[in-house]
Amino acid sequence: MANKYTSEMIELIRSIQNIDYIPPESIPEIDLYMDQITTFMDESLNSSKRFADDKILTKTMINNYTKNDLLPPPDRKKYSKEHMVLLIFIYYFKNFLSINDVKGIINPISKNFFQQKDGIHLDDIYQEVFDIQLENIDSQVRDMIRKLNKSNETFSEVEDDEERKILTNFSFICMLSFDIWVKKTIIENIIDHKMDTKPTRKKDRSDL
Repeated sequence: MANKYTSEMIELIRSIQNIDYIPPESIPEIDLYMDQITTFMDESLNSSKRFADDKILTKTMINNYTKNDLLPPPDRKKYSKEHMVLLIFIYYFKNFLSINDVKGIINPISKNFFQQKDGIHLDDIYQEVFDIQLENIDSQVRDMIRKLNKSNETFSEVEDDEERKILTNFSFICMLSFDIWVKKTIIENIIDHKMDTKPTRKKDRSDL
C-alpha cells in the first residue's frame, strides 16, 4: 500500500510538468479589450484552476489593478501586449504574495520598461524569465520527490498503516510549506530592502 501511495504521489508531482503556461509567442500582438483578455487568460491557464468555476482573471481584478497602480491604464479601453505581460506576472505573484508586495515588485518593472522605445522591453523580460522557469521545472520535480522520499522515512515507529500515511503526508506538506515560507520571506526582504519602492502596509482586498 505504501509503495502504491508513493507512486501516486510521484505521479501527482510529475503532473506539474504538464501544467498550462503561456509561452511568449502565444501572447497576442494586437491590443485587446478587457473581455478578450479575461477569455485568453482563462483558456490559457485552465489547468491552474483548483475548481472548474474558478476565474483566472476578472474585469473587477483588472480594474482594481489599474486603480491601485499595479497596471498602467489602457489606451481607449484596449490593452497592449505589455499589459498582458504585466497581468501574467501579477497573476502568479498574487497567489502567494500580498497585493502590496506584488505592487512593490511590479512597479519598478512597469516604471522602467513599460512602453520602452529603446533597450529592454517587457516582452524581452518575459521571454528571459520564461526560459529560466521552463528549465527549472525538472529540478523542482526532483526536489519534491526527494522531499517525498524523506517524509516517507518519518514516523517509522508507527505500525498502523493508515496512521502512518496520515503522518508522512503531513510531514511532506510541512516540508513543502517550510520551503515556500523560506522563499517567501526572502522575497519580502528583497522587496523591503532592495527594490526601488517599499510597499506601504495596507489591508489587502479579496477582489485584487
